[in-house]
Amino acid sequence: MGSTFKALRHPRNTARGDRVRSTTPAEDRYIVLSAKRNRRTTAQQVANQFLAASGKQISRKTVARRLRGGGLYARRPIVCVPLTRQHRTARLQWCREHHNWTEQDWACVLFSNESRFSLSSDCRRQLIWRESGTAYRPENIQEKNRYPTCSIMVWAGIMINGRTRLHVVANGTMTGQRYIDEVLLPHVRLFRGAVGDKFVFMDDNATCHRTLAVQDCLDSEGIQRLVWPARSPDLNPIENVWDALVRQIAGRNYPPTNKNTLIRALTEEWDKLSQQLLDNVVQSMDRRVECCITLHGGHIPDIYLSLRCLLTFRCIVPFLRTQIK
Repeated sequence: MGSTFKALRHPRNTARGDRVRSTTPAEDRYIVLSAKRNRRTTAQQVANQFLAASGKQISRKTVARRLRGGGLYARRPIVCVPLTRQHRTARLQWCREHHNWTEQDWACVLFSNESRFSLSSDCRRQLIWRESGTAYRPENIQEKNRYPTCSIMVWAGIMINGRTRLHVVANGTMTGQRYIDEVLLPHVRLFRGAVGDKFVFMDDNATCHRTLAVQDCLDSEGIQRLVWPARSPDLNPIENVWDALVRQIAGRNYPPTNKNTLIRALTEEWDKLSQQLLDNVVQSMDRRVECCITLHGGHIPDIYLSLRCLLTFRCIVPFLRTQIK
């Protein structure tokens, strides 16, 4: 009898050794479909829905295994600015209008923007090596205030073979008049004189950029402004440079600890950024435009905007096509 029992329990006589699956293939498909219908639902919520639908109770771990089997994994969602249908339409139209611009055309554009930097780094960007079960050991914890204790707003511009100085916005508030006095006249006007009549200035649609006084200043200085679609930071190559600057600051041997050291670190790391990196992100404009057209004005995927992928658009095209199906 003992040998018979062992024979019945032999792995060859069961689907997965001694374990019997708690769900059928049809139920597995139901679990995956439930998660796809609401991708923000938790494994426990899917388990509760499954119990209500089938009367069968399963654990959240079982749900997680079934979802992994269906190709679904828990990941942080990509955070992007909201886009309405009007925003997508405007972005698509802008990209179509600039689809035929050459690298020489983009080389005449000074891309600019403000950005804010904080002493509290983005913990989500940084990974650590640790043993399993040691997450709360002191050496594995990165402490961070809920609200930044100190932040600095800066402005800068980039173009092929050039960049402006990094300008620190005192008190962290940019107004139309300050934009004229601190940005347009001391920085942008110099590039207009150096490049000549083909020079084009790009800034976004922030309120301080669009005052009548600012437009009058641009007109009086003969500075041509590039019309820019709303909600389009992913089209602006300087955003990639800000990201690189954040990583440079985080990688310093002695990270900044107060406002003055943060300003000094930002200025030093800005000057250290290679011109080749700046040229690469500007030269990616034709591919950004093509990417946005492919996605009908939608968000350009982060995988494309990463610095490592800026020069490999062809390998991203198949990925883009899967995003619009």
